[in-house]
Amino acid sequence: MSNAIKDAVESVQKNLRANPDEAVATFVAESRQVQGLQSETKIRQFTLTVDEPESLGGTDTGPNPVELILAALASCQEITYRAYAEALEIPLDGVSVRIEGDLDLRGLFAVDVSVRAGFGDIRGIVELDSPASDEELARLKQIVDAHCPVLDILKEPVPVSLEIKHRTRTEANITTETVAHSL
Repeated sequence: MSNAIKDAVESVQKNLRANPDEAVATFVAESRQVQGLQSETKIRQFTLTVDEPESLGGTDTGPNPVELILAALASCQEITYRAYAEALEIPLDGVSVRIEGDLDLRGLFAVDVSVRAGFGDIRGIVELDSPASDEELARLKQIVDAHCPVLDILKEPVPVSLEIKHRTRTEANITTETVAHSL
């Protein structure tokens, strides 16, 4: 087991118990449409190309947004399993996750207003390579499912607010901006 992971988890837990007013972390992603349906997304020092497959009108230069949701869930599960296995001293030699989601394209393309635009079903398989007992792994799964942020985001409603900032340019090349709130 990695003491570095266990030490990091314990250190963060200790700090959060002592300083609960410092517990909220803000994460930021910024995205800009490059061309067609292709976007460039920046997260910290990382740049990610996001696009749609050709069959959906894109150029297939990167994963699409719903695939990134699946990737976020898979990797968050892996990280959370590793962190809690280390913290609880449950031996874990390896973890991998396969996530699938069914999306009815009639919702995305406004073919049927009764069909939701997002996933109708998400399911996955977590493979654990471990000499731990079934009871230990069941306990680990319960803890991971209770504390995996992406799983929580997908399972529980999260308040979301989006604003539209409308920029217009006049003939004198003066930019004006108006903000309308919407979701």
